[in-house]
Amino acid sequence: MARRPLPRILSSGSASITRSREFARTAADSATDVLHPLIMITRGLRLLAGAGRQKWAATPKDRRGPTLFLVAACVLVVALIPYGPLLALVMVMGAAAWKGRERTPVKTGPDEAETGRLQALYEALVPYFSTADDPSPLFTHGGDWDKVFSAYEFDGNGRISSLRVTYPAYFTDSEAASRARIEQLLHAKSGRGREYLFSWDEEGNQLVMNVLDPLPTTLTAQRFVTAPGETVLGFTDDDAVQRTVPVSDGDETRDAPGVVWRTGARSTEPHLLIAGQPGSGTTTLLRSIALQSLQHGDILIIEGSGTGEYACFTGREGVLAVECGLAGALSTLEWAASETERRLIEANRARQSGQAAPEDIRRPLWILLDRPSVLGHLAAADGGPDPQELLQVPLRHGRAANVTVVMTEQFDSLDGLSDTVRSHTRARVVLGHCSPGQIESVLGLEPHTTPTPDAPPGRGYARLGTGQVLRIQVPATPDPYDDATSEAQRRAVLDLLPERRTAVEASRPEPVMADPVTASVAVEGLALSD
Repeated sequence: MARRPLPRILSSGSASITRSREFARTAADSATDVLHPLIMITRGLRLLAGAGRQKWAATPKDRRGPTLFLVAACVLVVALIPYGPLLALVMVMGAAAWKGRERTPVKTGPDEAETGRLQALYEALVPYFSTADDPSPLFTHGGDWDKVFSAYEFDGNGRISSLRVTYPAYFTDSEAASRARIEQLLHAKSGRGREYLFSWDEEGNQLVMNVLDPLPTTLTAQRFVTAPGETVLGFTDDDAVQRTVPVSDGDETRDAPGVVWRTGARSTEPHLLIAGQPGSGTTTLLRSIALQSLQHGDILIIEGSGTGEYACFTGREGVLAVECGLAGALSTLEWAASETERRLIEANRARQSGQAAPEDIRRPLWILLDRPSVLGHLAAADGGPDPQELLQVPLRHGRAANVTVVMTEQFDSLDGLSDTVRSHTRARVVLGHCSPGQIESVLGLEPHTTPTPDAPPGRGYARLGTGQVLRIQVPATPDPYDDATSEAQRRAVLDLLPERRTAVEASRPEPVMADPVTASVAVEGLALSD
């Protein structure tokens, strides 16, 4: 049986209805555009009237009479002045238009994309924060993420920038491996390429994750406001240290949180070890320390790489020697060991006689070594002594003799450091991109932040003794004789260098030595007093 066709009115009705809806919608939009000023003013008048009612309701009853009298007087004055009512009407319409303008709606919760990110992160944490024996688990597949994510923030790209997670009490948050798994997961799911800070609250069973802003790299070498015996290694986060240092950043002066290392007789970390990859900024930090130490002391520079990175210090006041070769380095270290013993003897004599220490032994002596492992290989090939053996006396007794040793070394040569160097260089700095395992091997503790894959020169971590691990950015202190150095940075370094000596000594002055028995007694006595 053939199907009968539908009536024409039924087949074409849907098209007519669609056109009618489009016409009505267009007319409504046009009317809204035309009447938009009137709608805005009406909305503003309504808001002004509501505000007036609230103000009247909040006015005490004993003050309502004077308020009405004041309003009536104002209305009378406006009515009597020329064009007063017209001006009053214009002002009321303007205030209503301003009050009734459309405002950007305040965001009260995550949008659809952000909700999807939070739900995906919640599902990823389920295997780590749940067990089959939990009668009421916080984390379940398909559960509500808002029960465990009590606070969260997103950046402009829609990625999580701050998150507070509540986890069950049976999670083994006291184990480093368990915490590392959670931190690695949150790092991967929240977006790589950023540096995260994880704060664990074991008592409250909460984990707070925050994205850290990159440390500024615009600070250059300058004269820092510090006391004698204090050295600014770099700058860190605002809430990491309690002390700030005035710095010049471009054309402005501000206070920056500095990582201050203290040396001298009362220092608990008298020597420093700097580790990093090539190009990470270890030479920059050593050059910065040399410029600061020249304010109150003398320095010896021994460069194992032999690239001439410290040629700008040659012949300057307070620079006793700048050695690049093996023979000169060994003789300089032998002199430094003898000078340390001499200082110990003089300090012991002054202590026994009840007098103050002489001025020449109170002036700090800095021994700066850049990559001594290279010199150690050369000495082993020639059959000579390792330069690290000559550092035993300055390392062990340098604090009492006011002698400070600073060493830089690359990661691939850290195994060649002697036990004496490792045990006496308790102030450590790690620069450049490196894994958490490498940072822990040098600092003795993993950082609370995730290292970034692209670290600028001078960026790393520092730990002074048994303190906490701090992020650090070393002030830019390039070689002023390098062609790649900008004019501003070159001038900043040259202005900090002391004047050149008018006459260069023909030979290094020999230290005043005492008999071996007196020297040994002085060394042993001061070692016991330490």
